[in-house]
Amino acid sequence: MSTPRDRLPLARQVEQLLATEGPLPIVAAGDPVLRRPAEPFEGQLEPALLARFVEALRVTMHAAPGVGLAAPQVGVPLRIAVIEDPAPVPEEVRLARGRVPLPFRVLVNPSYEPAGAARAGFFEGCLSVPGWQAVVARPTQVRLTCSDEHGRAVDEVFTGWPARIVQHETDHLDGVLYVDRAELRSLSANGAVAQRWAQPTPEEAARELGFALPE
Repeated sequence: MSTPRDRLPLARQVEQLLATEGPLPIVAAGDPVLRRPAEPFEGQLEPALLARFVEALRVTMHAAPGVGLAAPQVGVPLRIAVIEDPAPVPEEVRLARGRVPLPFRVLVNPSYEPAGAARAGFFEGCLSVPGWQAVVARPTQVRLTCSDEHGRAVDEVFTGWPARIVQHETDHLDGVLYVDRAELRSLSANGAVAQRWAQPTPEEAARELGFALPE
């Protein structure tokens, strides 16, 4: 069932969201907006409103906290996402996961394709699926094409954890949640991940929970 907000023009939806200061409400799994392909951005928001929306996404991502946020996660079905990861992790985690700092970026109409055959599986979580994590096998390197918030073309290869973030957030814009790609036998509450599976790789979790990792 659609809501009155769903029937408003996108610019009006965004204006209503931004009428309240502070982080935006994050939509949880079960809301249809997370399961529909988002509408390509074609100037539906004039530049000043787009800039305000991008800043609100950034504030919301930081407050959650998270390393990425897609517009559908705040109820706006537009192909826009923000990503940023300061990567405050131990050296062994950085080496195992390829988790390196990722500066703040805005992705407009992004798409990606694998750049090589290598794949790796790691635990992922999602702000729209709070309380849970699961192992997702993904390409370790992807080529991203999109525009930035100023309309400049982006064509860039991402590796390691930044590649995972790009894939996760772009998937949101296609109506895909990480659980759709996950090894469901790995599904674990956040507390269980922290207590049992905090190792740099999920190899022990795979042995104990009975799922396969990419070779």
